[in-house]
Amino acid sequence: MERVLVTGVSGFLGSHVARLLLQQGYAVRGSVRSKAKAEVVRQSLQAAGADISRLELVELDLLSDRGWSEAAAGCDFLQHIASPFVLIMPKNKNDLVRPAVEGTRRALTAAIGAGHKRMVLTSSLAAIDCGHRDYRHTFTEADWTELDGPLVTAYAESKTRAEREAWTLVEREEQRDRLAVINPSAILGPLLDDDPGTTGALILRMLSGGIPMAPDVILEYVDVRDVAAAHVAAMTTPQAGGHRHIVTDASLSLMEITEILRPVFPAYASKLPGREMPSWVAALFSIFDKSLRDSRAQMGVRKHSSSVGGAALVGGKLIPAREAVIATARSIIERGLV
Repeated sequence: MERVLVTGVSGFLGSHVARLLLQQGYAVRGSVRSKAKAEVVRQSLQAAGADISRLELVELDLLSDRGWSEAAAGCDFLQHIASPFVLIMPKNKNDLVRPAVEGTRRALTAAIGAGHKRMVLTSSLAAIDCGHRDYRHTFTEADWTELDGPLVTAYAESKTRAEREAWTLVEREEQRDRLAVINPSAILGPLLDDDPGTTGALILRMLSGGIPMAPDVILEYVDVRDVAAAHVAAMTTPQAGGHRHIVTDASLSLMEITEILRPVFPAYASKLPGREMPSWVAALFSIFDKSLRDSRAQMGVRKHSSSVGGAALVGGKLIPAREAVIATARSIIERGLV
């Protein structure tokens, strides 16, 4: 039985990847930041239909060397998913950049040392489409975020520097073909526990009436089930090694998300944003609202990215972003989070 080390197994994406691996017959050694999360992980994966008899949980810290070699030993593959993700940027960007970069270095070094057949790294579309001055073209895996460009957030910098670190490391070790990178857009989809995830928290806030007027924030979205499937496929697809893979479906504004949710969940229609926030109001509010200030790069800019490579990993067709939005809201409501 092949064993996979999955870092960040308690997170939204990590738990979906672990469930899929367990369902496909792999053994999973998952990392958590603290043992307090271990039982929650076991319960949520079991409730989702996974056989947790093949699940082992270990404690790892992105900022500590302790335990990485031991965790990687005896595993055949690495899924390095753990990395800090927030919507409101910290005052010190290194609160995001340092753990992302150092965690990537520790995970890949341990996996190479343990002889893993393939290492899959969760990067982000934020390592591709930020800091550019022209958004009229379709982004591909050949593009990189321009760190010296306008409105680059600490999160975008953390993902860009972490992915750069990964490629530098494997090329130095002459192991490029053993690394596959997944670059998803904003991730939505069904919840496996009561944590909606960072992007899902936005849907929760909308359903709770926390966004009466929607700023013109536009993001590309993808379903977590497709992102998880791409991660698992990248482990064993020969041609996936040595490449980046964008996984995204479509871009949506907050008002477009509202119009998707309103007819499906009429009981929450009055809570959803009633209108779009004028740009001048958003600019004024951003002076006082840090979340708006941090979203300036996504305001009024509709980006387009090619997901040909990522879609090929999951059979050529992605779940529509509309379905991901509905699945997120349905999970939130069914779990009584709103």
